[in-house]
Amino acid sequence: MLNLLSCPGSPCSEEAGALRRLKIYIRSIQLVESGDLQKEVASEILGLLMVEVHNFPGPLLVELASEFVSVIKEGRLKNGKSLELLPIILTTLAAKKENVAYGKGELSGEECKKQLINTLCSGRWDQQYVIQLTSMFKDVPLAAEEVEFVTEKVLRMFSKLNLQEIPPLVYQLLVFSSKGNRKKALEGIITFFNELDKQHNEEQSGDELLDLVTVPAGELRHVEGTVILHTVFAIKLDCELGRELLKHFKTRQQGDFSNNTCPFSIALLLSITRIKRFEEQVFDLLKTSIVKSFKDLQLLQGSKFLQNLVPHRSCVSTLILEVVKNSVHSWDHVTQGLVELGFILMDSYGPKKILDGKAIETSSCLSKKPTQHACKLGADILLETFKIHEMIRQEILEQVFNRVVTRASSPISHFLDLLSNIIMYAPLVLQSCSAKVTETFDYLSFLPLQTVQGLLKAVQPLLKVSMSVRDSLILVLRKAMFASQLDARKAAVAGFLLLLKNFKVLGSLSSSQCSQSIGASQVHVDVHSRYNSVANETFCLEIMDSLRRCLGQQADVRLILYEGFYDVLRRNSQLANSIMQTLLSQLKQYYEPKPDVLPPLKLEACILTQGDRICLQEPLDYLLCCVQHCLAWCKSKVMPPQQEKEEEEEEGVYQDLEDLLESITSRMIKSELEDFELDKSADFSQSTCVGIKNSICASLVMGVCEVLIEYNFSISNFSKNKFEEVLSLFMCYKKLSDILNEKAGKGKTKVANKTNDSFLSMKFVSDLLTALFRDSAQSHEESLSVLRSNNEFMRYAVSVALQKVQQLKETGHVSGPDGQNPEKIFQNLCDITRVLIWRYTSIPTSVEDSGKKEKGKSISLLCLEGLQKIFSAVQQFFQPKIQHFLRALDATGEEGEEVEGSVTHRAAFQIRQFQRSLLNLLSSQEEDFNGKEALLLVTVLSNLSKLLEPSSPQFVQMLSWTSKICKENSQEDASFCKGLMNLLFSLHVLYKSPVILLRDLSQDIHGHLGDIDEDVEMEKTNHFAMVNLRTAAPTVCLLVLSQAEKVLEEVDWLITKLKGQVSQEMLSEEASSQATLPNHPIEKAIIMQLGTLLTFFHELVQTALPSGSCVDILLKDLCKMYTILTALVRYYLQVCQSSRGIPKNMEKLVKLSGSHLTPLCYSFISYIQNKRSQSLKYTGEKKKGKTAAVATAMARVLRETKPIPNLIFAIEQYEKFLIHLSKKSKVNLMQHMKLSTSRDFKIKGNILDMVLREEEEDDDD
Repeated sequence: MLNLLSCPGSPCSEEAGALRRLKIYIRSIQLVESGDLQKEVASEILGLLMVEVHNFPGPLLVELASEFVSVIKEGRLKNGKSLELLPIILTTLAAKKENVAYGKGELSGEECKKQLINTLCSGRWDQQYVIQLTSMFKDVPLAAEEVEFVTEKVLRMFSKLNLQEIPPLVYQLLVFSSKGNRKKALEGIITFFNELDKQHNEEQSGDELLDLVTVPAGELRHVEGTVILHTVFAIKLDCELGRELLKHFKTRQQGDFSNNTCPFSIALLLSITRIKRFEEQVFDLLKTSIVKSFKDLQLLQGSKFLQNLVPHRSCVSTLILEVVKNSVHSWDHVTQGLVELGFILMDSYGPKKILDGKAIETSSCLSKKPTQHACKLGADILLETFKIHEMIRQEILEQVFNRVVTRASSPISHFLDLLSNIIMYAPLVLQSCSAKVTETFDYLSFLPLQTVQGLLKAVQPLLKVSMSVRDSLILVLRKAMFASQLDARKAAVAGFLLLLKNFKVLGSLSSSQCSQSIGASQVHVDVHSRYNSVANETFCLEIMDSLRRCLGQQADVRLILYEGFYDVLRRNSQLANSIMQTLLSQLKQYYEPKPDVLPPLKLEACILTQGDRICLQEPLDYLLCCVQHCLAWCKSKVMPPQQEKEEEEEEGVYQDLEDLLESITSRMIKSELEDFELDKSADFSQSTCVGIKNSICASLVMGVCEVLIEYNFSISNFSKNKFEEVLSLFMCYKKLSDILNEKAGKGKTKVANKTNDSFLSMKFVSDLLTALFRDSAQSHEESLSVLRSNNEFMRYAVSVALQKVQQLKETGHVSGPDGQNPEKIFQNLCDITRVLIWRYTSIPTSVEDSGKKEKGKSISLLCLEGLQKIFSAVQQFFQPKIQHFLRALDATGEEGEEVEGSVTHRAAFQIRQFQRSLLNLLSSQEEDFNGKEALLLVTVLSNLSKLLEPSSPQFVQMLSWTSKICKENSQEDASFCKGLMNLLFSLHVLYKSPVILLRDLSQDIHGHLGDIDEDVEMEKTNHFAMVNLRTAAPTVCLLVLSQAEKVLEEVDWLITKLKGQVSQEMLSEEASSQATLPNHPIEKAIIMQLGTLLTFFHELVQTALPSGSCVDILLKDLCKMYTILTALVRYYLQVCQSSRGIPKNMEKLVKLSGSHLTPLCYSFISYIQNKRSQSLKYTGEKKKGKTAAVATAMARVLRETKPIPNLIFAIEQYEKFLIHLSKKSKVNLMQHMKLSTSRDFKIKGNILDMVLREEEEDDDD
């Protein structure tokens, strides 16, 4: 048969020969398909058939191709081998120039090929030959339309195939897409897997009893992984495919990234980061998308208006962490990208260095910025990847350690937290990386103290399981102890203290009350056998010896030691004797043993003089503070249970220390300021040696007094004598404090420009306040009256509480024992708040002030200030514990009350108390109105209102109450007005959009300030009494403008969202007819918002606003308004391309802008320019030698009029696009627009001559 093809008896030029050839071809194809031939023979036959195809005449080629198509459609293929011939046939057919009979007519070869492909793609394909058919089309030259036919057919086949068959098909489709239509192929693949994921998640979250899961999770993930690999390989072969993929994601990003993406598409993006040319672009795209997604979420959370319009959005964190979870199924090609993304997010959005070098992280979710969320997401990605993939652990740890060491100058708390979480998860894993850990230790001497403490705290669980790491750390710390840099020595002390805290000596008390959350529980193995405890004792005593040497070093080093001893004692009580002996011998160096010598302390010895330089050598106040806290703890915890020989020795140390403190107390009380050489005549200036020395001494004496106040109160057992001693010590403290404040007030050189932190511990402040204000025990009354009778002391107690809370807000912890322990701080905060609320509500400021007038704030006002700071701090640092906090305040509340909704209920109860106080204040006489107190009350109410659930009746009640206050009370205090209005807006936006409120306020402002046209008589509206002549501008005016700006921002966000949707619909035309309908509510809402805002601006541009910020911001906001109107017009230009026209309310909005805003904007510009020329003229007349004054006036005028050209440009852009829209929509939108005539920038010669002549005359004068 094959010989017949090549023999001269079957030439194609003769019809019979050509027909014979056709039959041979058809029979040969059937033979090849039958599978009866050996592979080599079949290949040889096909090769020969291919060579001879080009000899066929056109009609027979059509017949041959049609035979192929019918075989495929009817499912008569047996092995698909013959498909190799079809591309040659189609290619040859397309190349035929003459027309060929096809069906009932005649078509060109190209047209025939098109018809055949169309028929083939519209028919049924047997699923086992889909891959071969797709591969076959690669070799056929196709027009764009034909490529689309094939792509659509292959994508439709996805759902009909088994999962395992999809990866090779995807690869063939991607290779085929190089002919064109790459975009459709990629979108189809991504959409298919997105739908599969959604379906799979729904099945998993559905009824678990119904075991109907179509695809096992593992299988689906493996298939997705293979598809991703194939895609990356295809992109390496065809870079255009990669560009198309990036383009696809960029268009999705414009709409709604988290709703338009799925874990599969993110994994696909991450995997192409392995291709160098796309790496940077992909990470930039992901970075901006993540932050944008968090910003969008923040915008949604802050606006009820947007929440009602936009459906719930999936969080980008959930999507990316799902990718991490899925990557366990052999997605190794994605893992590297995940790690890089994690580090990029942490590097880009970690805490930034602020002015004083501190960077505060808050734990509250509410107050976190989008960038903080992005940084946390980075850390979560790395932690979860570390848990899942063993292969990559080493790299993650190395990168974290490298950043800790190399970024010493910038805040790295986020990396230390990550390191801590990693080590807590698996300390044993780090044993394999111990070389890296010990290498990091070598840099400890060069790192800042804060970093050293964070790093050692993080690696602490590792020290318990790896002796080699511990030994290398001790070596490093010993070297650092004698380093020349002060920071290195401080780091050594901090390191040794941490080791002492965590290596327990046998017999120490349990660590249930430890101040750090790091204990043996973090380590999954227990290495503390009896032998270890004994070894630990030797080890700890060695460290104590090293630390004793520090007592001869600089004050800063000693200070760290004194601050750390208390924590060591609590964690390792067996070291009590050693620590107390050390402290006693140190204190004796500065103690005057003779009982009749005053003062009892050698202050001179604490100060070091080196030539002209004077500095503190011994922080005696910190030493005494450490002694006092350690002694109190030992007496309460260590002494009772011990029954050993050492007991007497220890008792002796404690007794010596008690006697010492008793002697110091009695002699400090007897001492006069002259004994310390610190009376009123002393020099405290910072410019002289004597002044510096006196300042240091004064600071030490005040610190010592505070320590003794706490000590004597703690051991007093409510003895009257002890309380009198406490009061005497306070009077000494007060005298010195007054002298320092007086000297600071007089001279320019500040003496005490920064108040030192109080030495009173937070627990003591809590106990003291409770005793002073809430202790009603009959037996305590007489002794407490000693302290209660002294108002200064009471005020001092409250002001120290304030100082502690302020310190917590600024640094996240407080000074003194347990100052780093969040649990204890929280407990103390609850106790202090309870007392302050009782004191403020029982004795209002008005009652207190009606008595004797004293300098400084009243106690009630201080209490209120404290409450305001506490509510703010609790929300900042203890968000998860808010419920416990409110329950602790409500002393009458029953513990059994249901938990649900209780935060709102309890917060509402507290709110009512402060509402009553504010109402009482507002109903008082005008001269008695205390603006500062009113503002504090409003701030407290603002903080508490954040705890209310916006959907609750309590929230609505709070909103209507605030609105009522604003409507009915007229106060001229600007800051109170601003606070109250801010509260009103912050509540209103969570209930509904504030545009109506803005319109009413703008009418009030217009009424009070008058019109720009002086002839117009104003009708005063009085919606809000809080708006009056004093507060209307700038206070309320600036406030409403900033709110209007937020509304414009929301509208702009919505328009961008709509544009994104429209552009996606236009890409998929078939969807456009149905998909445009859901946009109607959003469009309507946008037009309503802009319409109301238009009336708001309509009022303000007619208002005679004072020059300055109000005018400036109004012009900028008007410019923004026109920009957003233009964006809306451009959106309708896009929409007009589909069949939809312009809605009627859009026409009304355009009409309103033409009649109510644009003409008034030009009048307002003229008004500003007139005011400018008047003010210049006035300045010129007032000062004839006027150069400086006129220059200043000119500069101000230039600054104020800068936004005018921008506004005119924005108006003209709006009108330009309106003209385009009118033409496109066949609706005359310009009929209500009066085209601008005010743009006259000609130089008027006659006016210029006149001005120049005037200036010449002035110069002659």
